[in-house]
Amino acid sequence: MRVIRRPISTLAVLAGAALALAAAYLSLAELHGSRAAAASQAQQFAISGKLEQGGWIRGHVPDGTVSVSLDGQQIDVTRDGRFFAAFDRDAGASATLAARMADGSMVSQSLAIAARGWNIEHVNLARHNGAPSEAFMARRRPELAQINAARAVHADSDGWNQDWIWPVKGRISGRFGSQRIYKGVPGSYHSGLDIATGESGTPFVAPADGVVVLAAEAPFTLEGHLLIIDHGNGLNSAFLHASKLVVKVGDVVHQGQYIGNIGMTGSATGPHLHWSIKWRDARLDPLLFVGPMQ
Repeated sequence: MRVIRRPISTLAVLAGAALALAAAYLSLAELHGSRAAAASQAQQFAISGKLEQGGWIRGHVPDGTVSVSLDGQQIDVTRDGRFFAAFDRDAGASATLAARMADGSMVSQSLAIAARGWNIEHVNLARHNGAPSEAFMARRRPELAQINAARAVHADSDGWNQDWIWPVKGRISGRFGSQRIYKGVPGSYHSGLDIATGESGTPFVAPADGVVVLAAEAPFTLEGHLLIIDHGNGLNSAFLHASKLVVKVGDVVHQGQYIGNIGMTGSATGPHLHWSIKWRDARLDPLLFVGPMQ
């Protein structure tokens, strides 16, 4: 069989070369675009968390960051660029993250903070404003000094960067943020989450890694046997009304470790665990740190 070879036209060769060049250009453009996108992302904050009142964020700072602030308040940053920040129960509708770069420039990101629908009870009674007795304050002042000193500690822990767990499971008998209004005068809101198991003595565990900064051997007047754990980066947990504590100041605790037993010491009407969380001066909602109770 005779094969007839037809000459390839110059136009066909040129067309093929043009297509090959176009494909190569597109590949280079895509590579340049992906690199540009990666560079752009490296110059932005990467955050996740709960952007709402009583909530928190974790994230990474832009490459080349020298310092970071949230609404002008300096934030601690780890050597690999990780950080934690949080929003008080009464935080406003927005906040601003700002990073100062090595070249003196600034990178800012505005955050929208969602409002919460707190459980507010209006009471048609005047609020009792009686001053505490001097005898009470004589006992209370040293306790407050210990609490303030414990919260001033900056422990070396990465508990702030963990996925937290429930310290104990039971009925939620008091929610964070709930408040009474006495004839238009606001009372103090509930600063933590109350968990009741129906009895004293139920063990509770550390929700995240941390260092014990306060363990009240003698019950405090209001908090009873009080335990405070520093989780690092300005974040700490407090556990109130315990019947027993099995850790002491300076102990390094790990997530899930047994640390005490539920009770009703101090000012409590029944056995429960009052769990509160603070980041610096901001009071936070424990429900926003843990998943559904199962």
